[in-house]
Amino acid sequence: MKVLYRTARIFLSFFAIFGAHSASAQDSVFKGNFENSTLPASGPCAGFYAPNFSLAEGRAPLAIPTASKPAKGAVTREATYGTCLVRATDHAADGVTSFARNDYSRRQPFNADSTRFFINSGNGAWYLYDANTLQKLKQLNGLSGDAEPQWHPTDPNTLYYLPTNGGLKLYALNVASNTSTVAADFTGKLPWSNAAHVWTKSEGSPSRDARYWGFQVEDVNYKILGFVVWDLQQNRLVGSKAISVRPDHISMSPSGRWIVSSGFEGVFAYSPDFSQVKQLHTTTEHSDIAIGKDGHDVFVSIDYGSGDGSVFMVDIDTGVRTNLFPTYVSGAATALHFSGKAYDKPGWVLLGAYAGSPSSNGTVPWFEEKVFALELAANPKVYQIAAHRSGRNGYWTEPHSAPNRDFTRLLFNSNWSSGSDTDVDAYMIQLPAGALR
Repeated sequence: MKVLYRTARIFLSFFAIFGAHSASAQDSVFKGNFENSTLPASGPCAGFYAPNFSLAEGRAPLAIPTASKPAKGAVTREATYGTCLVRATDHAADGVTSFARNDYSRRQPFNADSTRFFINSGNGAWYLYDANTLQKLKQLNGLSGDAEPQWHPTDPNTLYYLPTNGGLKLYALNVASNTSTVAADFTGKLPWSNAAHVWTKSEGSPSRDARYWGFQVEDVNYKILGFVVWDLQQNRLVGSKAISVRPDHISMSPSGRWIVSSGFEGVFAYSPDFSQVKQLHTTTEHSDIAIGKDGHDVFVSIDYGSGDGSVFMVDIDTGVRTNLFPTYVSGAATALHFSGKAYDKPGWVLLGAYAGSPSSNGTVPWFEEKVFALELAANPKVYQIAAHRSGRNGYWTEPHSAPNRDFTRLLFNSNWSSGSDTDVDAYMIQLPAGALR
């Protein structure tokens, strides 16, 4: 199911990408001096950075040189941007089938204290890794295929998951003991007696505190029945709405003030009791929901139907849209994934760009084939972090970058220019705590 619906979305996105483009000016890169930066105290990159290290800020298209594929665990200096790059998995040596990759940009891979992360494999199994030693610790019991794992926001040993493609129970897994308990049982508690699949369709998240969960509810044949908001703290249904058009996915906003559905019929934000509704975009594209610097919920996406292919944000609380930067630059275009999962670093998102095309003069725009941090503001700051070096060959080679909660670690996927659709591993970047300012 995951591959089918993501493939459909990718096809439509690429159909929109290669239209008419317009030119845009580019900024220069400059280096700052972060005297108050807090350098990594643990993990592979402890002691890596000089006290005055700063990220490359700006929009200059720096060259991406060739670089040898690192061995697992080897601490390397990223060849273009000087960040601490570590290969976090080696699927062959780790005994993981096909690939060992970060699952998705909209999913938080690191636990509450950033000591663990999970990866997904080619046979649908999920594995737990030590984020400091990079040791593969265990296969996670109960998780299979599209299990939609979500880390507990404060307990580093607990993650929530669903049966593959949704079911009628939400489970909590203790990763230390590898045993599960039922966190919520929806049986007989929903407005539809024929409910069989309760899930986000793979791309949703609960609220930042994991209290409020937004789900789409479907029958045994995956026919949409409606939306629900569930209060996990009080174990009760907050609101529901019957729906006849199945969206691409659904998610709760970080604050819990909104449940957001995203489909080709449009992107809509509803209040938890469904008494209010706001339209955020006309169709579904890659996107995520982040926290703005003012604490508002912010929807971030790309508008392939606009004249300049704008990356944009919508303040869900106020409804105000702000264009952030254009992607149709002198004939160029790109695909992007967004991650707003750095909830403890409000006002920032991580982007992973791939499948880019050059400008008409043969140059490559600044935003292509890399991962970078984007400020959620008018005229935003940009910090370029790493070239992912993943040669495009289908869905599994997409970088799907995602940060931890405070944006001091991030994972992305790469086949390291091999062109293979399965020889894919996860790579980790560590950043000083003051790197984004």
